[in-house]
Amino acid sequence: GKPIAIGGSLGRGDATARGAMLAIIEAAKHLNVDLAAATVAVQGYGNAGSYIAMLMNDILGSKIVAVSDSKGGIYSKQGLDPHKVLQHKAGTGSVINFPGAENISNEELLELEVTVLCPSALENVITIGNVPKIRAKIVAALANGPITPEADKILVDNGVFIIPDFLCNAGGVIVSYFEGVQNAYNYYWDEEEVHERLGKKMAKAFQDVLSESLKRKVSMRVAAYIVAVARVAEA
Repeated sequence: GKPIAIGGSLGRGDATARGAMLAIIEAAKHLNVDLAAATVAVQGYGNAGSYIAMLMNDILGSKIVAVSDSKGGIYSKQGLDPHKVLQHKAGTGSVINFPGAENISNEELLELEVTVLCPSALENVITIGNVPKIRAKIVAALANGPITPEADKILVDNGVFIIPDFLCNAGGVIVSYFEGVQNAYNYYWDEEEVHERLGKKMAKAFQDVLSESLKRKVSMRVAAYIVAVARVAEA
């Protein structure tokens, strides 16, 4: 997205994470999961990772129990304050050694028993090697390609609900599209309207994929491909 001063859209900064949060809300409705009582682990504490932690903590009341970056991770059963963790990272260069938290490895973070796991950093972090140890109920793939295809199938067989990457992280692309729409009409929406429109788009996208998944008895990833290919064919 462009800077606001030259025609950028409000709401672009946290759009990827906000879109992911909206997808997680839809998944929780489908699974009958109470996100206010949920625990969350976030791998990667850059733009998407730090925002998803803050949004889920601030808006949904979820407990952020673990976060990590390239140097390692931190864990607190009582929950972390994601804003203070971000300040700590800005000051020290990493989330590790955060006061009151236990240092853990990135591998250990992925294997925690949490409600929602958000791989928000690298690709291929959930593989055939560690997939039997993944204990999250929902895996929300904010990074591109964090789950290998073989691991994806095993996770589904193990009853883990996966929100595939190109659905989960679509919020950023959607708000960039909104920017183009606003530029074309030379009419700019306030942040509340951007959030509202993003909410509708993400909810519809999720429900389209979910209904395809249930109808055809395929995984969310396969269903997302089917929906995407059908839309291209219709275009």
